[in-house]
Amino acid sequence: MSRSAHPAGPRHADVLPEGHFPAPPADLNALDAKVWARTVERDQDGVVTVGGIPVTRLAEEFQTPAYILDESDFRARARAWRTAFGHDADVFYAGKAFLCRAVVRWLNEEGLNLDVCSGTELATALSAGMPAERIAFHGNNKTSAEIRRAVEAGVGRIVLDSFQETVRVAHIAQQLGRRQKVQIRVTVGVEAHTHEFIATAHEDQKFGIPLAGGQAAEAVRRVLGLDGLELTGIHSHIGSQIFDMSGFEVAAHRVVGLLRDIRDEHGVELPEIDLGGGLGIAYTSDDDPREPHEIAKALTEIVARECEAARLRTPRISVEPGRAIVGPTAFTLYEVGTIKPLQGLRTYVSVDGGMSDNIRTALYDAEYSVALASRTSDAEPMLVRVVGKHCESGDIVVKDAFLPGDLAPGDLIAVPATGAYCRSMASNYNHALRPPVVAVSDGEARVIVRRETEEDLLRLDVG
Repeated sequence: MSRSAHPAGPRHADVLPEGHFPAPPADLNALDAKVWARTVERDQDGVVTVGGIPVTRLAEEFQTPAYILDESDFRARARAWRTAFGHDADVFYAGKAFLCRAVVRWLNEEGLNLDVCSGTELATALSAGMPAERIAFHGNNKTSAEIRRAVEAGVGRIVLDSFQETVRVAHIAQQLGRRQKVQIRVTVGVEAHTHEFIATAHEDQKFGIPLAGGQAAEAVRRVLGLDGLELTGIHSHIGSQIFDMSGFEVAAHRVVGLLRDIRDEHGVELPEIDLGGGLGIAYTSDDDPREPHEIAKALTEIVARECEAARLRTPRISVEPGRAIVGPTAFTLYEVGTIKPLQGLRTYVSVDGGMSDNIRTALYDAEYSVALASRTSDAEPMLVRVVGKHCESGDIVVKDAFLPGDLAPGDLIAVPATGAYCRSMASNYNHALRPPVVAVSDGEARVIVRRETEEDLLRLDVG
């Protein structure tokens, strides 16, 4: 069936089952600017456009599913973070959210630094021209080969995550005749209000060195005693998808307390403090993220206040937004396939992608919005669950949302806010081919990460 076909059928609005469900929006055709890239709108024919290009044209040219990324929005958000913190602070884009060489070039041009957490992310950054001194290298289990590559390249900082890694980095740096700048990642016992699997600052987890029990203080002693390392600061990251700044206040208090203890014991005032990232974005209309200038003002004031109380010079602040920059700039475009009404429950809408291109709903119980993108409709809303084509009952893209009751196979639907952790966590489950990333700007579209092909998959199969 063609995308333009919309046959009449039994698409009555569902009676909501028992439980908590979102209320149907007043206008199913409206696009909440909070969850969409900034150039997304509907044209006079009711088709969703981005950068002036209708999604129907994008689907025809690039096929579906596809990640559609608004380059001008990405650049604007990157500039907003850079401007908000000014020249007395550093903004490191967290590459794990989404990284490719085009993104690295955009970041470089917009004056942001880059945070990587694997040797291959580092390779991507270097191959696209990011200066090594503007790269930070994270990770809880960096291999010796990865560390050697980072030190040889001259990365600006390596974030130490364990006692063993401290020795490993120092040994490699000495072998290479270098003195490597490092920070120590400290877990400060603050659990951000987030999903358990993405909360990273309480002690019972794999990242960092606990502040409790004096372990972080001991790590400082060891680093200061190693000739191959230059300790520049303390790093703290308290979670992901955070809206409440109170967690950062507690974390900053504890990190500054450690800086005070370092000064008192060693006579050293460390010049840097990294408060990590994890700032939330709007996935649905219920989410209310803060603007970069509000976040910058709050974090700067928190650190200055804590340092004044501790009689410390205020260190240079670093932050690591990833999702907060790229997350809102992209949406995933799907074609509707099977539509299956379940009387008294909901309607299951199957699309030509699924958990292979967005694992977050299955992994984190994440919530998303969805919109009919190839046309408008005056039909009554129906409660839907948007699911993928994979052989898993948990293959869910959008758990509960409303779409028009006349939705038909061949329609295009779009799921916003998929710029972060969707392509970067995509898989070949069921031998699915990972979708392309299509960058759109000022009426032009180009592929920045191409769609995988059957030949790509078979080339790896040497059996």
